[in-house]
Amino acid sequence: MKKGKFLLISGLVMVLIFMLAACSKDSNADGKNEEVTLKFWVFGATNYDELAKEYEKENPGVKVKVKTSENDDHHNGLFTALSAGHGAPDLAMIEIDQLDRFKEAKDRFVNLYDVGADKVKDKYLDWKWEIGESEDGDFLYGLPTDIGPKAMFFRTDLFEKAGLPTDPDKVQEMIQSKDDLIQAGEKIKEKTGKPLVDSMEMAYRAVIDGATESFYDEKGNLLVENDGNAVKKAYDLAVEFNDHGLVGDYDMWTPEWGNAVNNGDFAIEMGAAWLKGWMKDNAPDASEKFRVATLPKELAGNWGGSYIAIPKETKHEKEAYKFAKWLTSPDNQLKSFKSDAGLFPSSPEVFDMEDFKNIEDEFFGGQKTSQYFADAAKDINFVYKGSKYKPTQDEVLNALKNVREGADPDKEWKEAVKRMKKLQDR
Repeated sequence: MKKGKFLLISGLVMVLIFMLAACSKDSNADGKNEEVTLKFWVFGATNYDELAKEYEKENPGVKVKVKTSENDDHHNGLFTALSAGHGAPDLAMIEIDQLDRFKEAKDRFVNLYDVGADKVKDKYLDWKWEIGESEDGDFLYGLPTDIGPKAMFFRTDLFEKAGLPTDPDKVQEMIQSKDDLIQAGEKIKEKTGKPLVDSMEMAYRAVIDGATESFYDEKGNLLVENDGNAVKKAYDLAVEFNDHGLVGDYDMWTPEWGNAVNNGDFAIEMGAAWLKGWMKDNAPDASEKFRVATLPKELAGNWGGSYIAIPKETKHEKEAYKFAKWLTSPDNQLKSFKSDAGLFPSSPEVFDMEDFKNIEDEFFGGQKTSQYFADAAKDINFVYKGSKYKPTQDEVLNALKNVREGADPDKEWKEAVKRMKKLQDR
């Protein structure tokens, strides 16, 4: 063989080897595609472990490793990893109150509009989708998971002792405003000796969770000293409830609070849909003693919910989005709702499904509670919260706790505003 011909053949062989190597980049020695592993960080109670197993069966070659942490640990760990530029997962849940904090790290996330999210936009509530976008609407940080529409969880035994109706629709007719609620609370206090609500926080949330403004505007200006500001209205309502003797001294998630829910030591929770799951697991003695009614519109709102985001660091952008889209689809949102986690759907398509409408809650005496929350979900509005929402709100809650212990409300508010201004300047 001539030398030139030999070199030509050798060159073609080398090219062929490189081409085969490139084609087999994701293949193993048996010619099968290598497994793609997606790291998925979540917080709190979800059914995502079970849904991930289902997805793996439907998508051979894909593994989803779900890591569950407590809320603060999860978000702090995610923020640290994103800031460092390494160690972030392929997908991560982000809670709605934390989202604006992460929006400041826009360059660390995949814009889900770039991978086709605009095609599923119409499957979700408008306000929920809008919160997940950038200010100009060109960037989508995450796909919507659950929401937290609020309703009134009320103790039928305490209402009955106070001479009040116990049928949910009649309770709704009776309580059309905050003044109606205060009047009902005074009757309950008089006849049973029990407070209307568990805490100053719960009274405060009656207004703030449904407000169309919060602590900051989108330019970072603090709004709390403006006339008619929602935060001040919420603060004043909590003080008013306390002045009428309608507030208990229980901090949510403490053992004392759990016992109070279980034993009926207060009459109502103005709680989100996810509270149902907690009550079923942690307040067995309260079974069949609670019912759900719609809150007055001025006291309704959203408390909680999350998004599924994809950090830019991922090497599996398309696979991660495909899983996120599947996980948050209407059918799988229904599964998440029917699971023990009870994640309330952000897709209104679910609200019309028979499996959704016909669920009977044994804990609530067989009541079909789903529609009460679905109706509330449609009346919720977009609100900008800002990256410092959580620490700023903590200042208000600390002030209210001091008021509950006897401090002067006006003085506590002024001191809280000073602390909020310091946070703004950081």
